Amino acid sequence: MIDSGTTAWMLVCTALVLLMTPGLAFFYGGMTRAKSVLNMMMMSFVSIIVVTVAWVLYGYSLAFDAVGDGSGFLNKIVGGLDYVGLSGVVNAVYEAASPDGNFPLMVFSAFQLTFAIITVALISGAIADRAKFGAWVVFSVVWATVVYFPVAHWVWGGGWLGQLGIEDFAGGTVVHINAGAAALALALVIGKRKGWRKEPMRPHNLTLVLLGVGLLWFGWFGFNAGSELAPDQTAALAFMNTQIATAVAAGAWIIVEKLRDGHATTLGVASGAVAGLVAITPACGFVDPWAAALIGLLAGVGCAYAVGLKYRLGYDDSLDVVGVHLVGGVIGAVALGFVAAYPFADGQQKGILIPGGQLSQLGLQVLGPVVVGLYSFVISWVIGKVIDKTMGFRIPEEEEVAGVDATTHAETGYDLGTVYASGVSSPNGPAAPAPKKVDA
Repeated sequence: MIDSGTTAWMLVCTALVLLMTPGLAFFYGGMTRAKSVLNMMMMSFVSIIVVTVAWVLYGYSLAFDAVGDGSGFLNKIVGGLDYVGLSGVVNAVYEAASPDGNFPLMVFSAFQLTFAIITVALISGAIADRAKFGAWVVFSVVWATVVYFPVAHWVWGGGWLGQLGIEDFAGGTVVHINAGAAALALALVIGKRKGWRKEPMRPHNLTLVLLGVGLLWFGWFGFNAGSELAPDQTAALAFMNTQIATAVAAGAWIIVEKLRDGHATTLGVASGAVAGLVAITPACGFVDPWAAALIGLLAGVGCAYAVGLKYRLGYDDSLDVVGVHLVGGVIGAVALGFVAAYPFADGQQKGILIPGGQLSQLGLQVLGPVVVGLYSFVISWVIGKVIDKTMGFRIPEEEEVAGVDATTHAETGYDLGTVYASGVSSPNGPAAPAPKKVDA
């Protein structure tokens, strides 16, 4: 039987998670320079297009179709082909733990699609200002196919990591560590922006950044609480823990900024909020609120310092995908091995800092990020190299200097010339009235 309440809950959560990708577009777009804001936003929006098509054709089947009895080697690595084209999904039911909580399998497929979309879009922030748009489209399709869909199966679809007992409530490993490792690989393949560390490359529009993080924060409640797949007490816990960790991380980041640099910035509060959202994602349904605050604190401080690693190690991660998503995802995933307080769905052990906890779960929570991170990095590097050697991944230098918006999309984010020409406004104040003709 289909439960209408659970179905409505999951439909709303699906819409919230989808909203996160346009939110990411604003967040990333505001952080770039003005000459590439549209390209940056387009990279997020085109992810919605290509991943949706791939998901419908074969992605959902590869990620969530169980093969046989689930014990064979093939089923541990990738799903089957029973759901190709979403065949067999229309009238199927997702059977929840409670018979009263069942909802259409199509809703579950749509919910998981939104996770795949934003994971691909997250990677784009590492290569802002310098990537060919067509190359990014090709990379998105290939990466989703050979990296995201199998990894989602490993952890959530009955694959080998899930069978070992690794836990990831809403995507710290599947989404953020996966995307962060891929972002690092692409940044190394494409190389540094022209003028990196020599020219100012500050965010051009911090109001867009704050708008974007607001949409992300809002949508993340569907991301985390929705991953319980039921409107119950665990969903409520995940919801509250999301708020707590995000607020604490944002506060911790700007405290670090104030002590280190003398200023608490709007970019800092936005980045800190995202770091908290990332870190609490894998743990939100498994930890007490005090532990969520601790995870937020660790993420805010840790990621605030981690974003500086690119200057020490010499890789140009344009919008700090590695420092926030990879590092934040690792913090949250590993934290489960310490502070998980509630029994997992499959009965695994609690964290070692909780009475009754055992060291084995900590080992599993370390294994997941290591395996997924290495797999994503290596395969992403190979995909990026192949694209770079064939069609070229980086735009020509003259186009990078001129701005990828104008050269690739024939548009600009801020066409102020027409505003000034109309006499409505000008950089120097109101336009002077035209002189009147006086007869002699």
